[in-house]
Amino acid sequence: MRFRRFGRDAVAVVWLAVVWVLLWGSVRPVTVLGGVLVGVLVTAGVRLPPSPERLPVRPLRLLILIAYVLADIASSTVDVAWQGLRHGRRARGAVVAMPLLSGSDTVVTTIANAIALTPGSTVVRLDRERGQCYVYVLGPRDRAGVERSRRELMGTQRLVLAALGSAEEITACERWLKEAR
Repeated sequence: MRFRRFGRDAVAVVWLAVVWVLLWGSVRPVTVLGGVLVGVLVTAGVRLPPSPERLPVRPLRLLILIAYVLADIASSTVDVAWQGLRHGRRARGAVVAMPLLSGSDTVVTTIANAIALTPGSTVVRLDRERGQCYVYVLGPRDRAGVERSRRELMGTQRLVLAALGSAEEITACERWLKEAR
């Protein structure tokens, strides 16, 4: 148990050091050392309780999810710029309701973050009681565009579930996508 906590803390220190170096924009040894020092101080000073949920992390699927989010950020940036150039102030958007198919707080947070990171979309509300996620998306100009956006959002949810979700959640998402065609 002690070794597991050390490993988790070591990963957190490395991650915080990377963020520190990125914030400073320099990989000089003093900056890296400062990042490690900040990481050690933060992990020693902030003790979060261990998460009670055990997610089935699938590393290859997680890498696919990360690659998808990065590609989606790039393509959505171009799409948002095009919307602005093409329509200007007449650009339209819609609030799209998407079913949340996971009961895990960590998975739902990951889904919301993957969506919110994408330019042109913002998570407006998570309604856990009804199992709905409401997302503002830029671009849909008609009902077909709204449905296309909903399928794209569900595709993102499918990738998150493939990386972190249960088999039942993955099956439910696949079923939803098949019925939405």
